[in-house]
Amino acid sequence: MEYKVNNPADRFLVDKVLSGDTKAFRSIMKNTEGLVAQIVFKMIANKEDRKDIAQDIYLKVFQKLGNFRFQAKLSTWIAQIAYHTCLNYLEKRKLLLPDPGSGQSHEEILEKLISQPDIFNNETEILFYKKELSGILGTEIDKLPPVYKTLISLYHHEELNYTEIAEITQLPEGTVKSYLFRARKTLRDNLLLTYKKDAL
Repeated sequence: MEYKVNNPADRFLVDKVLSGDTKAFRSIMKNTEGLVAQIVFKMIANKEDRKDIAQDIYLKVFQKLGNFRFQAKLSTWIAQIAYHTCLNYLEKRKLLLPDPGSGQSHEEILEKLISQPDIFNNETEILFYKKELSGILGTEIDKLPPVYKTLISLYHHEELNYTEIAEITQLPEGTVKSYLFRARKTLRDNLLLTYKKDAL
């Protein structure tokens, strides 16, 4: 069943942009640039390409804004565009996805990339929070696969819930949870390999 998100502020800004108000679009950019930056910086390693990709994202947002139907928050919709723009970038450079003719679904591709028989546990969660604000953790997060880095960033830094992340990535909510659990487990294992357990 189709539903609409009742957000007067989003509707006001969208209507202003569609009526030709460029200042309103700058407001949309300002309101969402932090979220978009998190996605771009976690998924795209090449610093030179990040600016171009961010510009491409907002160009797409501007071009598609007339098709936005308020079935999600505007920020979620923009994050979805950002995520898939980055995914397409990685696919074209064969940094993430196999050949387009493989016939695999988005979920199957990601599963193949990051599948591990690891199971999330409480110790991982405790470790994550213990080191969340440290430079050590930030360095280790940057070593994770792009999808892992992005999910951790959206959940722990942007404080989005599973449903919102599922909307952005267009993955089932259960898959988002599973990938987040695996991301934390991988992070924990990498930390233990890199640093002595006593120091953690």
